[in-house]
Amino acid sequence: MTTTFFDELHGAELSGVAFKNVQLKKQILAHFANEGNTTLADLSKELNASIPKISDLVNGLIADGLAKDYGKSDSGVGRRPNLYGLEPDSAFFVGVEVKNFQVNIGLMDFKRNLIKTRQGIPYALNNTEDSLQALCAIIEDFIKTSSVEREKVLGIGVNLGGRINYKTGYSYSFFNFHEDPLSKIIEASIGIHTFLENDSRAMAYGEFCSGAVREEKDVLFVNLDHGIGMGIMVNGQLYYGKSGFAGELGHIPTFNNEILCHCGKKGCLETEASGEAITRIFKERLNKGATSIVTNKRPSPEEIKLEDIIEAANNDDTLAIELITEAGEKIGKGMATLVNLFNPELIILGGALASTGDYIRLPIKNALNKYSLSLVNNDSQMIISKLGQKAGVIGACLLVRDRLLAITS
Repeated sequence: MTTTFFDELHGAELSGVAFKNVQLKKQILAHFANEGNTTLADLSKELNASIPKISDLVNGLIADGLAKDYGKSDSGVGRRPNLYGLEPDSAFFVGVEVKNFQVNIGLMDFKRNLIKTRQGIPYALNNTEDSLQALCAIIEDFIKTSSVEREKVLGIGVNLGGRINYKTGYSYSFFNFHEDPLSKIIEASIGIHTFLENDSRAMAYGEFCSGAVREEKDVLFVNLDHGIGMGIMVNGQLYYGKSGFAGELGHIPTFNNEILCHCGKKGCLETEASGEAITRIFKERLNKGATSIVTNKRPSPEEIKLEDIIEAANNDDTLAIELITEAGEKIGKGMATLVNLFNPELIILGGALASTGDYIRLPIKNALNKYSLSLVNNDSQMIISKLGQKAGVIGACLLVRDRLLAITS
């Protein structure tokens, strides 16, 4: 059964030969996960172990249902070796992206295939017990209605905005009213091992592993949604900082205003440039007499949501484009400091506002050109997310899979 090896990996302490075998099995699975199908000879060379030893361990993984013999290689001359790799249906991972007004959720197999997703599940994110229970119910329903055997779902990754310490499983921005870590609360409710991650970092990891990133190692992923977050990749690894809170771009003190940010401070970038700020300013402009096609769908300004403004901008609405452009200029100015500090190879714009394309990208780029050092800025490419609204779900699934295999720290 699939659980045999993972019970060894995460269960009782092992010693001697048993411990070495488990570690080698883990390295074999990690190699399959990172490099794809390979031969016993290549595994032996990569892991510095004898071919008979590797063969024995791979056969053990096949017996556990985790690996598969994919038959003869198509390349080479003479006697062609067999290729071995992960068994895709042996293990599954659930990724959950929690947003202000909806939940996106997906199911990934062992070979990184996203086999089922549900986007835009209605949900109200509030820091209450009822909101937490509603989230657990959404996750539970998704698993129950999937075609996968429950025991094959090895882990759940939950992305939340704000301050998350993934190592301890605590959330300091939402659902922080229990003594136990939030990851353990969700795990106890659903009965499946659960990891927490900051939404922007999970999106960054999704893009790094399966999206827009190619050979780049130093990458900034800017999450432009109701808030403004950032995932940082340094030398191909997620950067967390001492307490796990690195990347709070939205809370850089940028403005001399009296607008109270939800973090409790004034003047944060989010107070004037986030999706929440755009929505607030949009309503204010309507109340002062401005016009927009949004009112055809939402006659009352109080009913307007960020998604309505984005849709309007993509349909050439002047007011929506104007406010998104203004926000982009402010975001670019805030990002200029980061470009000077990090000198990244690549900047990826993601989140809901990134779906407006050049309406948000160009003003950000113009501000970066204006406020960052040209020698530094010229080396940084900036693009829109390739994975779009699936970045967070894919990143959450991959982080769970890779952490269970200890592929990433």
